[in-house]
Amino acid sequence: MLYELRIYEAVPGRLPDLNKRFSTITLKIWEKHGIRQAGFWTTVIGESNQALYYMVAWESLAEREAKWNAFMADPEWQAARAETEANGPIVAKVTNLILGPTPYSAVQ
Repeated sequence: MLYELRIYEAVPGRLPDLNKRFSTITLKIWEKHGIRQAGFWTTVIGESNQALYYMVAWESLAEREAKWNAFMADPEWQAARAETEANGPIVAKVTNLILGPTPYSAVQ
């Protein structure tokens, strides 16, 4: 199992819009494509309160490539993204890491 950690630094003041897009739109489209989320987090104490952290679970890099590409090409996603960014971008920066669990990790 691989885990993808994605960190979205929201445009100042747009984190509520980003959270709303995930909760009302994105997760439904992910479900259609078989994308499995492993959790979402925001910062309670730390440097930035404008970041959204989330993890996606993948069986392999091949699964990630196939499902992520299908999601990104989905006309429903493209339309929703355009609509939610009609007043400008929501995300200023994306950091993306693919992580593999250590043999002693509770999460495999």
